[in-house]
Amino acid sequence: MPTSAGLYYFAHEAEDAKLNRPPVILIHGAGGNHLSWPPQIRRLAGETIHALDLPGHGQSEGTGRQSIEAYADDVAAFMQSLKIRAAVIVGISMGSAIALTLALKYPKKVKALALLGGGAKMRVAQTVLETAGNPNTFESAVDAINVNCFSETAQQSLIQLSKQSMLKMRPPVLLGDFLACNEFNVIEQLEKINLPTLIICGVEDKMTPQNFSELLRAGIAKSTLHILDGAGHMVMLEQPDEVAELLKNFWMEFQAAESRQSRASFPMRKLILSNGQNPPLIHYPPNNFFNIGIAFITPSARWLRRFLCSMPNSAMV
Repeated sequence: MPTSAGLYYFAHEAEDAKLNRPPVILIHGAGGNHLSWPPQIRRLAGETIHALDLPGHGQSEGTGRQSIEAYADDVAAFMQSLKIRAAVIVGISMGSAIALTLALKYPKKVKALALLGGGAKMRVAQTVLETAGNPNTFESAVDAINVNCFSETAQQSLIQLSKQSMLKMRPPVLLGDFLACNEFNVIEQLEKINLPTLIICGVEDKMTPQNFSELLRAGIAKSTLHILDGAGHMVMLEQPDEVAELLKNFWMEFQAAESRQSRASFPMRKLILSNGQNPPLIHYPPNNFFNIGIAFITPSARWLRRFLCSMPNSAMV
């Protein structure tokens, strides 16, 4: 598995590199790692995806952080190291808080957001804060956390796998994650986020209940909210196919809208002739002449030169 800026990550390359879609970065939650994302999402067809391990998690070294902003800085450094100018940021739980912070602190690095089991404020139960960092109570804390992360109908094998993964964490790192979540609050800043945003929540989410996602929907102008049945907080593990489909449709709609906006932003200059003739419009994409190529520019330049020479009374507007 590759590493960048000190972070291990799983990489899935798009089958068709010519599509020129922005990469997707998956950010796990408290006590998680890149395997928190099921294969249906990590290997989503047609997308370039990076699922990373935050510092101190999974196969990444380090001691973890105790603030969401510090984790956001780590992700920004990861992007810079891989020369990723901008990406679609997808986060679950604490990962969604990191995604929101990236959008606020590094807006040019974020093309769109997908927030799963998220919230603009994430207060943590005092019992978790008191037990998660203590080696003597660590296992019982992990038990309680995982029970509350899944719906009543979740398979016990899924809950056990999640528990076993979290038990590999060092207690101070898990506690740091929850301390970071407990201090997180961007309620007053949501209106600053002007990005396409997909919000997904399980109907049985006990960690960040449905009203948390509804608050995000009300605060972020370009957002849509989907509530999924048969799922708790770890919605992408209980409903992987449905979440993967929602993400794929969101990315396709976002790309189509961005493409339409890009075409609409090309200015048009029209040659108005004194004899009333109305020659074809010439489209000039701003500052992109060299990227478009000589074949596009040269015929138009020749046509324009002929008309200007033959019609001295013409005007360019």
